[in-house]
Amino acid sequence: MSDNKTILDIQRMKAQGDKITVLTAYDYPFARLMDLAGIDMILVGDSVGSVVAGYDNTLPVTMDEMIYHTRAVVRGSASALIIADMPFLSYQVDLVEARRNAGRLVKEGGAQAVKLEGGENVAATIRAIVDMDIPVVGHIGLTPQSIHRMGGYRVQGKEDEQARQLLADARAVQQAGAFALVLEGIPAPLAQRITAELHIPTIGIGAGVHCDGQVLVIHDILGLCEKYSPKFVKRYADVSETISRGIADYIREVKDGVFPGEEHSFK
Repeated sequence: MSDNKTILDIQRMKAQGDKITVLTAYDYPFARLMDLAGIDMILVGDSVGSVVAGYDNTLPVTMDEMIYHTRAVVRGSASALIIADMPFLSYQVDLVEARRNAGRLVKEGGAQAVKLEGGENVAATIRAIVDMDIPVVGHIGLTPQSIHRMGGYRVQGKEDEQARQLLADARAVQQAGAFALVLEGIPAPLAQRITAELHIPTIGIGAGVHCDGQVLVIHDILGLCEKYSPKFVKRYADVSETISRGIADYIREVKDGVFPGEEHSFK
């Protein structure tokens, strides 16, 4: 039997006022380290396209890539709840395709839940997936799959009309049956209001301290991605410097004939 957290555990944390911790992971080693540290949820994000594959945005990521990375993360985790992102074009075409792709992330990838972007415009899609008994996490505010419409990575909800729409989106996502909601790139007071109104947990990223939990990209907090430096990211370690130093030492020792030494060779 698996000891992974369930959606009931996550919802109970909101009710009890316990903050929910979430990080992205895309492979076995990082998932294992997060799990051992006690992370509550791991998001296999389509941000893998930017921080691992080197794309300019998340749009090129495919279903097969998401399934591959989800499998790796699932093998590295024994207690965290695993959520897989539904990539662009995997749920926007029609409900049949959305249901099939959500099912693939669970059946083939091993995820316990899926996440998709949008508010009122995807409420029917969320409901269709939830009706298959697949838990769904919503995602509103700055939605990376909508960067062309938004004109880039811009904070959402600063204007009154935008704020009213985000409130309507949050209500629609909850009503559609999502068990949690990511709030990205929105003003902290608006995130606080949404969090207070909803009975499902909110997970913030660039949305202030009053959300029920927080999510960040693991490569960002470890200094492994220099492409972007969002204001909401806090760097907790500079692993890139350590890695670079190790690689440079290896190159030097090979060039100088120091490695491999006797202790690394067979007789």
